[in-house]
Amino acid sequence: MKRIAARIGERVVSLSNLDKDLYPSYGFTKADVLEYYRRISPCILPHLRDRALTLKRYPDGIGGDHFFEKRCPAHRPGWVETANIPQSGGEEMTVCLVNGLHTLMWVENLASLELHVPLARVSTPGIPDSMVFDLDPGEGADVIDCGHIALALRDILGDLGLECFVKTSGKKGLHVYVPLNREETTFDDTRRFSKTLAQVLERSYPQKVTSVMAKDARKGRVFINWSQNGPSNTTVCVYSLRARESPTVSLPLAWGEIERLTRQADPGEFQFIHSDALQRAERDGDLFSGLLELRQTLPGF
Repeated sequence: MKRIAARIGERVVSLSNLDKDLYPSYGFTKADVLEYYRRISPCILPHLRDRALTLKRYPDGIGGDHFFEKRCPAHRPGWVETANIPQSGGEEMTVCLVNGLHTLMWVENLASLELHVPLARVSTPGIPDSMVFDLDPGEGADVIDCGHIALALRDILGDLGLECFVKTSGKKGLHVYVPLNREETTFDDTRRFSKTLAQVLERSYPQKVTSVMAKDARKGRVFINWSQNGPSNTTVCVYSLRARESPTVSLPLAWGEIERLTRQADPGEFQFIHSDALQRAERDGDLFSGLLELRQTLPGF
């Protein structure tokens, strides 16, 4: 196995097999993956900081076997920051914290193409920083349908005095986030609130929306997955690559762009790859930065 030692700040990170093609039909190697995450690090690191990372690893590329890894690998360098998370049986699980570029590069050397994080930080495990609505199109629906529902959801939230942010899933749906950043808010609050809003949209658009996970209920409809608002649930991190044929990215968009793309009605226009993410970050900065800063209160809670 060919290895090189890369100095990143005060750390030396061992990198291996940089020429391995992780996206074979696109020609995107491990070196390309590392370079993407290095360049996007100013935007993605604040969203990873102090959150228990779930790695989704593709050691043989997107065409090979993959696996999720919640426990921080035992062979980690001593400088990788970790936290111990209590489990239901009373034991603890050691998780990785990606709090710097050196750890991000180490994680990506493990071919963790996708990075998934919870809504709470390890220091406040019962307090979600935000609430998420995962809009997932069922069979016969697509991301254009998700766009319409995202806009309707934005308008309802706006009427309730809540600002929200939207990103692509990097696959076929959209994610709408409501920043909270208040110690008083619990996961019970966000689950009840998000389920209620999903059911309101379901009643308003019965032919287009379902709040029910069952596959039969999702045909031709957008499933609003409110259950993502749980302490053990994770969602793909903003700016993370996705394991698709090409290196697509879960990318934040402005609401005006959602309106335009939804009017254009071309699902392919909702797909963005690594180069798009880098160009937009350089031009616009982090469109999701407000998610970490804006303090909001759920009505009635």
